[in-house]
Amino acid sequence: MLTRSEYRKQLDEIDETLGEFAQKTAADVRALAKALDGDEDTQGEILAGEKAARRLRDTIEDGCLDVMLLQQPVAGDLRFISSAFRMVSDLTHIDEKCRDVVALAKFLPAEVTGKLEKQLDFAAQHVANMVEEAVEAFRTSDVDKARGVFDMDDDVDDIYLACEGVVIDLIKASETRAKYLPELLMVAKYFERMGDDAVRIADWAVFRATGAREMAQGE
Repeated sequence: MLTRSEYRKQLDEIDETLGEFAQKTAADVRALAKALDGDEDTQGEILAGEKAARRLRDTIEDGCLDVMLLQQPVAGDLRFISSAFRMVSDLTHIDEKCRDVVALAKFLPAEVTGKLEKQLDFAAQHVANMVEEAVEAFRTSDVDKARGVFDMDDDVDDIYLACEGVVIDLIKASETRAKYLPELLMVAKYFERMGDDAVRIADWAVFRATGAREMAQGE
């Protein structure tokens, strides 16, 4: 059994690593705007980040398991540990989706992605902000900040619907090579799903603070 100071240090290390993982994930989401614009260096950096993401996830999960199995955490700490263990999966899902978007960016011609440039730039910035806000809400047990992330998700849903409308109009007008349009819409869908992942993280923030979740669906 660790001393109390060693135990607190272990919890702090989990918290700090969560912050590091969130920073990496948000940076990758934000960088997707450049990746979709055809920046090959940015595409390569996002793809190369898989190993770092795996290291961060393993560090957090190993730390959480160690505390849960060996340290008998009290109720508040147990909510922190169990929530952190779950939310790291949501961060990982966002990180993986970033690489999926890069794979599509490499396939799509610039003239095609350019049709949704404003919408996708907004989505990249907005979802990155959601990730940062959600994890900060978790780390500070800030319920109001977490609920703000729930509200931010409405904008991501709206931007997806806007993208859908643009793609439908392009299909009708035959202005863009039709074979690329499903993949273009898929890019927008990935951002919507990343927004959903950020909402789940914010929901774990609420759980840490209150012991109850507000947005849990299909768990």
